[in-house]
Amino acid sequence: MQVHVSIHDVSPAWADEVELALEYAAAASVKPALLVVPNFHGAWPLLEHPKFCARLRELQASGHEIYLHGFFHKSRPEAEARVLESGAASGRPSRLGWLFAQKIVSGGEAEYRDVSRAEAEGRLNDGERVLREAGLTIDGFVAPAWAMPPWLLPMLAERGYRFTEDHLRVYDPARAKTRASVVLNYASRSPARLLSTVAYCRIAKYARAVLPARVAIHPADMRFDLLRREVQSLLSWSRGHVAARGEDLLA
Repeated sequence: MQVHVSIHDVSPAWADEVELALEYAAAASVKPALLVVPNFHGAWPLLEHPKFCARLRELQASGHEIYLHGFFHKSRPEAEARVLESGAASGRPSRLGWLFAQKIVSGGEAEYRDVSRAEAEGRLNDGERVLREAGLTIDGFVAPAWAMPPWLLPMLAERGYRFTEDHLRVYDPARAKTRASVVLNYASRSPARLLSTVAYCRIAKYARAVLPARVAIHPADMRFDLLRREVQSLLSWSRGHVAARGEDLLA
């Protein structure tokens, strides 16, 4: 089965780490998709970094896909999320869903878990505008932390998106197609998470015998010797099976 490789959280905030991940990928003849955050954590507006934008244009011209990856990436503070729990009718998440996505899974990075439909529309509009003004073509959308409310897929379909993904599946929203896949990524927020995700990836990669696989590299991975070695190993393992585009996993 095919493997799709991506680099998440692409932002001037992580410029050095992204370049190192690209170096590792190039050594394995892989051109990963780049998941670009328009204003990472509200502190790194993409358009204020023209050299980084030029680098992204260069990478896209050489064959890398560009995906819109939320807008801020970071979620709201918990205090504000408490206020939002009563807004389920307008598309906001339940308190329990918010706690699971933000505290257990993502460490407060699941941006789309605590926005309403109207807010999501606004952030999509703003994100698409930023990437267009940066001179980029948008090849897909991936929600931060893969956290997608159920109403997000139809919204992406209306906009003509041909690729998105969550923890378990890849989707072509525009054509209403989906396929199960296995995602391989690391978490470095604590030593326990780091070691457990390394163990998971070493085992789960064999699911590629029956399912497409996704290798998701995060810039923070580049700060740990062990994870750098594991990423290089996964990229070598992917060689010869890499899908050029995310859409190819649905073929």
